[in-house]
Amino acid sequence: MEIRIDDLEGPEIIALLEEHLRRMQATSPPESCHALDLSGLKKPEVTFWTVWQGPELAGCGAIKEIDPTHAEIKSMRTADEFLRRGVASLLLDHIFEMARERGYRRLSLETGSMKEFDASRALYRKFGFAECEPFEDYVEDPNSVFMTKMVD
Repeated sequence: MEIRIDDLEGPEIIALLEEHLRRMQATSPPESCHALDLSGLKKPEVTFWTVWQGPELAGCGAIKEIDPTHAEIKSMRTADEFLRRGVASLLLDHIFEMARERGYRRLSLETGSMKEFDASRALYRKFGFAECEPFEDYVEDPNSVFMTKMVD
């Protein structure tokens, strides 16, 4: 699999992100849906990657710089046909490598608290993330779980 920075212009990534937003909106009330749309992902403080298996889009993920030492993981999504094939783990390894190169000392994320997000929370725990208080502009929300990990 190949990971590359993406300009968010290709039809494959647009379709995957539209599906991501639909699923987030279907499981989270509007005030608890923090997924970024295309314009949010194109901001200069966001770096967006896609994972490809040959010509097929396998998944995506991004980091949003909060400050020079702290970034947030955004828009992690594996295409349905690639679930349980290591895409998210591969991408998280890459994100940690990039975080180290950029000098971030901490990575944080927000994910859902509902059962639909059980696999996501388990993956993040496997990578050493622990629950934390809301960060940046987030507020306490029963539909959200906030997690963080120091970058080693």
